[in-house]
Amino acid sequence: LTSSMASRVLPAEKWIAGLTGEAHAQATGFFTVIRRGPGARLVAVPYSVEYQNTLAQAAQYLRDAAQLTTQPTLKKYLSTRADAFLSNDYFASDMAWMELDATIELTIGPYETYEDEWFGYKAAFEAFIAVRDAAETQKLGVFGAELQGLENALPIDAAYRNPKLGALAPIRVVNVVFAAGDGNRGVQTAAFNLPNDDRVIKEKGSKRVMLKNVQQAKFDKVLTPIAAVALAPADRSKVTFDAFFTHILMHEAMHGLGPHQVRATLRQSSEQAMAVRLALNDTYSAIEEAKADISGLWALQQLADKGKVSAEVAGAMYDTFLASAFRSIRFGLNEAHGKGIALQVNYLLDKGAFVVNADGTFSVATAKIKDAVAGLTHDLMTLEAEGNYAGAQDLLKKMVVIRPEVQRVLEKLKDVPVDIEPTFRNSEF
Repeated sequence: LTSSMASRVLPAEKWIAGLTGEAHAQATGFFTVIRRGPGARLVAVPYSVEYQNTLAQAAQYLRDAAQLTTQPTLKKYLSTRADAFLSNDYFASDMAWMELDATIELTIGPYETYEDEWFGYKAAFEAFIAVRDAAETQKLGVFGAELQGLENALPIDAAYRNPKLGALAPIRVVNVVFAAGDGNRGVQTAAFNLPNDDRVIKEKGSKRVMLKNVQQAKFDKVLTPIAAVALAPADRSKVTFDAFFTHILMHEAMHGLGPHQVRATLRQSSEQAMAVRLALNDTYSAIEEAKADISGLWALQQLADKGKVSAEVAGAMYDTFLASAFRSIRFGLNEAHGKGIALQVNYLLDKGAFVVNADGTFSVATAKIKDAVAGLTHDLMTLEAEGNYAGAQDLLKKMVVIRPEVQRVLEKLKDVPVDIEPTFRNSEF
């Protein structure tokens, strides 16, 4: 939806509510813009029409690139994504992206919906070109086999769990050589879990892509100096890159776990369902980011109990998460990740799982953190499972604030960068 229509939210909501079938799918789908048509009526315009000249040129570039590679899965993704730019049907190319197994990990097209702060429906275009780190990818492959077990153990009503996740759950560790569009603006992405199409997730699962060189830069330039200010002196050595990296992995993994569909009639036997992202509307991004964060911490504890993560990561994960919370909250409370982390920090403070020391630094209360993490995981996933929009609104209104004890630490971090800002150079041929 265009920003010039922001004053007409109510008519737009009524228009969407009055649509059915394909018309409703187009209006709420990822790949259309909403415009005023003849007679000032709202209409959904496919990206392939709205951006046809740019997308036609981009499609040709992808086809040219497809001719240059000998790797079959990369060739297929490039070709099918070129077709999608012209047809506006991204399903086949998302399936091809899930199957991509090449030295170059390419992600290009409309994916994330964070920029749509009205309804959270519309996907922004992005591009990542990265080189796979084969050794690290192989090391993390073991986590893919644990996902169904984590789903089965989620601290929510058993009816809200998915008895069978998608067959594929690839994890790729990569080093980024170029990013553009939504992939290189504002807060830099450290990892992503895609695609967002529920049809693909149901059939294939989702892929977790870890941007290792980006994460290392964030850890060195931002997180380490934050820990030196925000945490008690005795806890600062517990902040480690491996714990930071592994929690980001579990954050992305947990985007693919938990409820993705909500029944139209809550807790009734109706077979009609809708996507959680539609049910939670503008609250979805913040709730989903908080859910992935806190349930990722819950999942790490589950894996630690089974000996699936190292003792070093198990011993460092909570303190590293606490330090990283101060990193993320600095993104601002008008941004999904910032909102999500503010919610978590305040919840954990209320539960006594985070404590403020006499000198103003923060520490983890070991005796309380596990139960608090499980409790918030339950609450957020239940909101999603039930499509409880009013409950999500209330929770965000209450918890998305910066409390004085947090603000005092933030004021001491003014000389620490908020984030990194990569500069990518193109080769000249």
